[in-house]
Amino acid sequence: MSELLLPPEHRYAKIIKEKLNEDGSELSVLNLGPTHPATHGIFQNILLMDGERILEAEPTIGYIHRAFEKIAENRPFYQITPLTDRMNYCSSPINNMGWWMTLEKLLGVEVPKRAQYLRVIVMELARITDHLICNSILGVDTGAYTGFLYVFQFREKIYEIYEEICGARLTTNMGRIGGFERDWSPEAFKKLDTFLEEFPIAWKEFENLFERNRIFLDRTVNVGAISAEQAMAYGFTGPNLRAAGVDYDVRVAQPYSSYEDFDFIVPVGKSGDTYDRFCVRNAEVWESLSIIRQALDKMPAGNEYHAEVPDYYLPPKEDVYNSMESLIYHFKIVMGEVPVPVAEIYHPVEGGNGEIGFYLVTDGSRTPYRLHFRRPCFIYYQAYPEMIKGSLLSDAIVILSSLNVIAGELDA
Repeated sequence: MSELLLPPEHRYAKIIKEKLNEDGSELSVLNLGPTHPATHGIFQNILLMDGERILEAEPTIGYIHRAFEKIAENRPFYQITPLTDRMNYCSSPINNMGWWMTLEKLLGVEVPKRAQYLRVIVMELARITDHLICNSILGVDTGAYTGFLYVFQFREKIYEIYEEICGARLTTNMGRIGGFERDWSPEAFKKLDTFLEEFPIAWKEFENLFERNRIFLDRTVNVGAISAEQAMAYGFTGPNLRAAGVDYDVRVAQPYSSYEDFDFIVPVGKSGDTYDRFCVRNAEVWESLSIIRQALDKMPAGNEYHAEVPDYYLPPKEDVYNSMESLIYHFKIVMGEVPVPVAEIYHPVEGGNGEIGFYLVTDGSRTPYRLHFRRPCFIYYQAYPEMIKGSLLSDAIVILSSLNVIAGELDA
């Protein structure tokens, strides 16, 4: 049997037996994960170590086995958002909106401008929470707990806004084909205004805690660097690609939900190291705040929060109970009696970690014939063994943290 077909432990055992250090000492195998707190999820890296230095790494991701794509192929189109919620659960509304936009592209639905702007606001709030979690926990992994405790309260404030919009917090199941299930309440806008007033002060203080901190710089500068060429070869997108110097952003390259109406900068790094990834995410938070303010300032008048597409948009429950026409539409949608076009489409959005894509094949039935989620974490995690080779074990922790690998996106 080829040694590559053996379990990694056996292969490394053979290496240890055949290859000793110059001083005669043996190499060792270390399991980093699958339940180590520094892995930020259930996945494993089997490391071949020479003391504290990593010689090889073997990643293992198959610890969740949720089969989201196959489950989705047996669900009606409007019941798939709970699955998208649980991919990158740090910014689930972006996943939700991406799925609805995919269906709207399939069905040719034109979403009202106001609903598009509301979507932009909620997606940028989700991007802020994603970057806030990533960068504050990177601080924890370098030994600085204060920043995490200080800014995490603002994630709670964003979740309170989510609650006002849809009644949920972490996994939101937000939106519908054509827009939102309900209009935003005055309280939602009030909480949003309070957040926009208070959060920038705290975020600036958070940046001041880290960006010039000597210990943080020593732990992150030139650690886990990846070149632009390597990043593109691995299929990187999002902040991890932009930190390497490539200014690709789906919101600019393929605008959706009226992103072309807003002025914002795409932050770009140079070295692609842990520090640049941290700084790019910090800068993107400021751009997200700017986009949200622009969306509020440009918000169209009126109360349009969804498109008029009765064939696909579930009518309000009170109408179903009191109107025969609404009852008929509700029945036809739930029972899958409304045909959908036979098509093959792909729609990407800019998620917190990069390009989230939905490749959808339909056969005219009430469920997808084939559905594939392009999950950015699954793609760039493949570069992790190369990025940590030759590094110290402590460096491997901060590199993983700066990549922001979310276990929910790995084994979908």
